[in-house]
Amino acid sequence: MPSGERGFSYLLLLFVLAAMGAGLAAVGQHWSLAQQREQEAELLFRGREFSQALGAYRDHTPPGQPGAPATLAELLEDPRQAAPAHHLRRLYTDPFTGRADWVLQRDSAGRIVALHSRSARPALRRLPAAALREGAAGRLQTVGDWVFVPAGPAAPPPASRPSPPSPPSPPSPPSPLPRAPR
Repeated sequence: MPSGERGFSYLLLLFVLAAMGAGLAAVGQHWSLAQQREQEAELLFRGREFSQALGAYRDHTPPGQPGAPATLAELLEDPRQAAPAHHLRRLYTDPFTGRADWVLQRDSAGRIVALHSRSARPALRRLPAAALREGAAGRLQTVGDWVFVPAGPAAPPPASRPSPPSPPSPPSPPSPLPRAPR
């Protein structure tokens, strides 16, 4: 085989390998973004579960008891009443760290009022400033900036809750129309 043909084959092989490398890099980046989107969606789901559990714990607080848990385990089994309540099905792990190592925000009494992820990975989604940690609004958001707090105001104690309104009465049937004579 002449040396000119060997050089052409070698050059063609280099171009094919470069094209395959670029294609694999694009696929890898796409897969990485898809994986992060999935992790962010899972973080939002788990954060909402914690938010709802903190709200349920607060709303089912007996008089004279603290309205926030001291540990996340109290959300699994709330011992403040005769029949323990279960505000959270299980203690979720952070999808970015793989551990239940949430950063807990506490009130002045040391009770848990909110939580967020430890991850400093830049977020693909953008949440409103109200859902972010303090100081995070003016810079690039990370998934660790997303704070999960109980929604809505505290409900009144059970004894003072108004009874639900009674359902409206069904409409009366229409009166029959007189028939015209034949």
